Amino acid sequence: MSVPFAIVIVGAGGYGNFYVDALLDHENKGDYRIVGVVEPNPAGCRRLEELLQQNIPVYPCLADFYAKNRADLAIISSPLQFHAAQIEAALGNGSHVLCEKPLCVTVDEGERIIRAKQKSDKLVSIGYQWSFSTAILELKKDISSGRLGRPLRFKTIVLWPRNFAYYQRNGWAGRIKDAQGCWVLDSVVSNATAHYLHNMFYLLGPAWGESAFPASVTAELYRANAIENYDTAALRIYTTGGTELLYYATHATLDKVEPVFCFEFEEAVVAYNQNEEGQIVATFKNGEKRVYGDPFAGRDNKLWTTIAALKAGKTVPCGPEAALPQVICVNGIQEVSTIHSFPDALIKHQINDQGEVDRVYVEGLTQALIGCYEERLLPHEAGIPWAQAGKTKHF
Repeated sequence: MSVPFAIVIVGAGGYGNFYVDALLDHENKGDYRIVGVVEPNPAGCRRLEELLQQNIPVYPCLADFYAKNRADLAIISSPLQFHAAQIEAALGNGSHVLCEKPLCVTVDEGERIIRAKQKSDKLVSIGYQWSFSTAILELKKDISSGRLGRPLRFKTIVLWPRNFAYYQRNGWAGRIKDAQGCWVLDSVVSNATAHYLHNMFYLLGPAWGESAFPASVTAELYRANAIENYDTAALRIYTTGGTELLYYATHATLDKVEPVFCFEFEEAVVAYNQNEEGQIVATFKNGEKRVYGDPFAGRDNKLWTTIAALKAGKTVPCGPEAALPQVICVNGIQEVSTIHSFPDALIKHQINDQGEVDRVYVEGLTQALIGCYEERLLPHEAGIPWAQAGKTKHF
């Protein structure tokens, strides 16, 4: 493009502030111009006054923006239940799209997005930031080339405590459907830690921009918080290629454990621990090591990679096709699994500095999930007293 291309920011509060900051602070602002912001609650945008001072209009909805304006790129950071409709609307109005994770809520929505993308011939990028990192892309290249040998089993654990405010921040957190009856399926797996489930599918994709697909998933789902959906999950997934994936995630611990993974191959083991060295390292059977680096380096790569791709007419590392397996997995979990409440005797309360109860956590849950991760077992298989056998969904 010979002239600055036009960007509309859809969702400028919450995580949308990341994109506002990145675009306003970037040194090469001459490459683009922000032509509008879509935000029904603009007070959540930290730099609202700065946007208004630059005469950037704010619209309550995307339809209002397109009624008066156009954009080359729509950056969407709205709640997940709006992703599908807003991606389709942006494509229908001639815009390329960068949408935050997850792709959408349901498989039907994901397939609609892919059809709309194909019909429009526009670029759609899904902002799983690890999928745009040099470390992950180099690892993916080595996996697909066969350098590490056949993938045997992957496992990942993420323990992210969340307080009452997290579930009270909006009307849909922890819900299966929102107040309007729209599917949300908000959970620890579908939203907050979606990056790390997606990452296992993504790395096993046979080529650039592709992910592996699940063949089956066995899920144990639990909750400690007073929510509709689950806040704790342990999953065993088999991909269509036969690789076993194990995934453990919760919001109901007192202890925070940042992402840890171990990926086993015939010729190497790839390990990462954000709580320690924070580097992805492959150790080969012959003693050789390869350090891939920090997958969190370049957190804004997803933005600049997308912009560079649309300017050059190229593809992106992670589009809707690559993001769809995570949605398939989440839908399958929700379809067949029962959500079990933790025993009342194990649910404890944390008191904040003001002397108020601000969260619940499950006594012993950290140790239980770490033990399951280390032994490659689901909680019921490990004989944990509160655990219930999970059901299996075949795709």
